[in-house]
Amino acid sequence: MFGRLMNAAVAVMLLGSSSIAFAQSDTSKVDISGNWTFTVVYEGGQGTPTVRMSQHGDTLTGRYISQSFGELDLKGTIKGKEFSFAVTASAGGDPFVMTFDGTMESRDYVKGTVDLGGNGGATFTGQRQKQDARAHKPSPAAIYVAAGIIARVPGR
Repeated sequence: MFGRLMNAAVAVMLLGSSSIAFAQSDTSKVDISGNWTFTVVYEGGQGTPTVRMSQHGDTLTGRYISQSFGELDLKGTIKGKEFSFAVTASAGGDPFVMTFDGTMESRDYVKGTVDLGGNGGATFTGQRQKQDARAHKPSPAAIYVAAGIIARVPGR
């Protein structure tokens, strides 16, 4: 009897720990999609581009927006917490590719390095932009309509 009880306890512990491990690995998936404010530090100074990324599986697409280069398409990949994307910019009419290699340090913070396409290197950090809660807050009238509450306006 004690042997069966011990076997059952071991089975529960093994099954329980494997489901916990699965849940932990499932929650460790990252989603880098969103708008980010980057700070790029290079030998001559620094810039603060906005980076808009959209993640579909392990593929990244989006826009790199800066005062120096305007709006540029970005394409890249993400695997685990490691990501890489490239943008093609132009300086003095000569195109070059900037390649960003980084790590998601937390849900809202990234950091890494930049290869400036033969023009040196840089480091970057990025902070996810917070969404303005007011932009997504429905008006009271919308709430009443959604709830099926329709008020009769006097005189109509």
